[in-house]
Amino acid sequence: MSNRHPLFKPLIFVGGLIFGFGLGFSHMARPEVVLNFLQFEDFGLLFVMFGAAIVSGIAFAVMPRIRDTAPLTGDRYERRLKPFDRNVLVGGAVFGVGWGLSGICPGAAYASLGVGNVTILWALAGMFVGAYLQGYWRSRSQTRDTAATGAD
Repeated sequence: MSNRHPLFKPLIFVGGLIFGFGLGFSHMARPEVVLNFLQFEDFGLLFVMFGAAIVSGIAFAVMPRIRDTAPLTGDRYERRLKPFDRNVLVGGAVFGVGWGLSGICPGAAYASLGVGNVTILWALAGMFVGAYLQGYWRSRSQTRDTAATGAD
């Protein structure tokens, strides 16, 4: 990690500010807008996601052709695919249910605070508790698997 550019953290912060501003400006930080999208009443989120996919797609296609390494981290461009397994399916389903019930995802929850939605703190608290419980469960299951493997 020592090969990171000194502007890495400030630029990540600026990127987060731009992301948060975009969420607020497009009204995607309002849970009711997201819930209207999920009920097929408002398709604005589709355009926001499509715009983000276009920018990301262009960056992922062009940058490896221009440079061998990422400018701020020095890491080589490479594909890092996560295996499509049971954890991906279950995690995606749980995330989708939470998104559908609350109308908010983690990035938009922070942006929602910025537009004055203080009640979103309940959703953020739930996200933190859920992430903690999942990490605790995973560490316990890995400890159990290691102990079972060592006993063989």
